[in-house]
Order: sequence, then structure tokens, then C-alpha cells
Amino acid sequence: MFELEDEIYPKLTLETDDIVMDLTIKKDYSQFPTAKIRKEEFVNDLKLFIEEFDQSPESLDFFKYYDD
Repeated sequence: MFELEDEIYPKLTLETDDIVMDLTIKKDYSQFPTAKIRKEEFVNDLKLFIEEFDQSPESLDFFKYYDD
């Protein structure tokens, strides 16, 4: 069942020189009337995602990886 649901969601890979991020998009952006508005909403959601990660204990745990 999980595999079937996983294939329903669109996937996106964002890549810079330093980071490769594979995303599974669960939000239905089709509710927004134009591509420009959908893009703005998606970028806002990415910003919120980053803010949530920044506030999470896992973010500090991740960066402790580099202590060793």
C-alpha cells in the first residue's frame, strides 16, 4: 500500500553545488489558478520547511555529524 501511495505524489530533485535534495510533493498545487501562483506557494512552503527543520532537534543532530 505504501508503495502505491508513494507513486501518486510527484517527485522533484533540487540540486546546487553543495546539496542534492529529493522531494516528494504531497500538497496538491493544482488548486492555485496559475503556474506563477503555484510556484510562489511552493517556494513559500519550502521556506517553511527549512524554518521547521532549523527549529527541530534533528537539525542540530545532523550537524553534530561533522564533529567527528
